[in-house]
Amino acid sequence: MEENRPMDDELQRLREERLRELEARIQGGRGGVIEITDGTFQDTVSRHPFLVVDLWADWCGPCRMVAPVIEDLARDFAGRVTFGKCDVDQNRVIAAQFSVTAIPTLLFFANGALIDRAVGALPKEAVRARVMRAFSTG
Repeated sequence: MEENRPMDDELQRLREERLRELEARIQGGRGGVIEITDGTFQDTVSRHPFLVVDLWADWCGPCRMVAPVIEDLARDFAGRVTFGKCDVDQNRVIAAQFSVTAIPTLLFFANGALIDRAVGALPKEAVRARVMRAFSTG
């Protein structure tokens, strides 16, 4: 029986790791920011009345500057506005659908309709102001 112990420990470790991944996905991961793909985009837009989508890429320096801003605002507006991230290198349909030619680009959706967009690495307070103006929320 002792020879099975390392395998049992490894199985337990894998179970715990998988559980943490599932919990993170359920909670939105990335501090409340959900992942959006070409396949999940329409459903996400229809399920979330107020949605901000951050279009980004891994190689983009300004995108890395915006990421913590989006994560902070997702926590600040939790329960009122949903924030999502979409990697344009992996999800080219969304970028093409909205004629995105520069990143980072933030798309603001209200009740399924695109109502605003912001291009570039805006500071947190500028993005917060855009969210509050777009969705009339504080």
